[in-house]
Amino acid sequence: LYTNLQKKQQKTPHQEIQKHTKIVLKVLKFRPQIHIFIEMIDCIVVLSSIYSPLSCLQLQSSLVIKFHCSVSSCIPATSLIFFVFTYSGSAKPAMNALVATNRNFKLAARLLKLDSKLEKSLLIPFREIKVECTIPKDDGTLASFVGFRVQHDNARGPMKGGIRYHPEVDPDEVNALAQLMTWKTAVANIPYGGAKGGIGCNPGDLSLSELERLTRVFTQKIHDLIGIHTDVPAPDMGTGPQTMAWILDEYSKFHGYSPAVVTGKPTDLGGSLGRDAATGRGVLFATEALLNEYGKTVAGQRFVIQGFGNVGSWAAQLIHKQGGKIVAVSDITGAIKNSKGLDIPSLLKHANENRGVKGFDGADHIDPNSILVEDCDILIPAALGGVINRENANDIKAKFIIEAANHPTDPEADEILSKKGVVILPDIYANSGGVTVSYFEWVQNIQGFMWDEEKVNNELRNYMTKGFKDVKEMCKTHDCDLRMGAFTLGVNRVARATVLRGWEA
Repeated sequence: LYTNLQKKQQKTPHQEIQKHTKIVLKVLKFRPQIHIFIEMIDCIVVLSSIYSPLSCLQLQSSLVIKFHCSVSSCIPATSLIFFVFTYSGSAKPAMNALVATNRNFKLAARLLKLDSKLEKSLLIPFREIKVECTIPKDDGTLASFVGFRVQHDNARGPMKGGIRYHPEVDPDEVNALAQLMTWKTAVANIPYGGAKGGIGCNPGDLSLSELERLTRVFTQKIHDLIGIHTDVPAPDMGTGPQTMAWILDEYSKFHGYSPAVVTGKPTDLGGSLGRDAATGRGVLFATEALLNEYGKTVAGQRFVIQGFGNVGSWAAQLIHKQGGKIVAVSDITGAIKNSKGLDIPSLLKHANENRGVKGFDGADHIDPNSILVEDCDILIPAALGGVINRENANDIKAKFIIEAANHPTDPEADEILSKKGVVILPDIYANSGGVTVSYFEWVQNIQGFMWDEEKVNNELRNYMTKGFKDVKEMCKTHDCDLRMGAFTLGVNRVARATVLRGWEA
């Protein structure tokens, strides 16, 4: 139901409309398409017409009530759109990433019997940075973007974490991912803390020169707060080696040539051999370690991989070489399935040439929403977080889940899957191959000595194998599952470093 403001302005005070509009703009974070979890009864949502033309807006309560609206661009600029929901359900809204991460941390802290002051100090980020980045676009207009960097903890060493470019980057997500990096680096037992950053933008809408200008402005805003022994960024979603090269160059203008200030660089600028495949290779090593516990090998296992970007495609390629059967994959273009096993070399070639798996001839095309519940032995979510939740957990058929993505499973789904006997290898261990090889790159840059790729891969296998043994040891000590085993391992190592440095008071 929408109405023109002119017809309503006598009945609705301007200040009241302005108040509701500001609230909703804050909730929507200026995104034209979003999922909102309705927590109120008789909730009135007011949208300003800056979203016109608005198509396929989806608002979703915890009972998955979907409402689609298409608004013509001819709506006057003074129009407002009203959506009225009456929600009488008792189900709780789904957790966001930060709430879920904090919950897992607190469960681990309880198992470790941490002092309350120490627990609080470990939870609060060391520093949160928010900057405005304005750049000239190619057409001469100006565009403004908001950048974030959350530096969570540095008790064990310089803070480490990626920088992502994505329209839905927000402080809570960045905060959660920074905290996960703290525990991840501790689980891997590399001398880092955790950080994460991002810019709210769609890199696909920006030219290469615009992306370069945006990256350089962001670096100018944060260069005093990052550094070789302070905070070492890396690529993430929407960024890559070229982005790191721009950061390195801009940072070096202020601090002198500093190749170790970022990792994931091009090899010509000090990047490590084997870094591109590192996260996917780490997923393979983690999978092998888990299956070995059950007397199984990768060969003959049926895999489903959600996400066919860097991590998913490398995992698929390496698993295929080990004799694993990839029966279904998906990416942003679509999802495909072949119960006899996909021809991965042909699929990789097709995906590279067509920028996605859509249109691949050697498979049936399926609904991307069904990828997680396809029949398989091992499910590898390698895309966005929060994809495994209470809505689909009961339908998952996999016996093992390897979390190649960050926070793909929310705590409620964890409980459901645990009752079903599904074994989950948590993200803070399973996808730590990337940050581990980033550490190798940092070491090589400081030493000024390059390793060959065989050494990189062998060292990565050693770290992943040792990491799994350490997680299993904590599982035995605290009688817990693999997720809590990994969390208690990571939190305990950071807590010990914090106490030794005298920071707990």
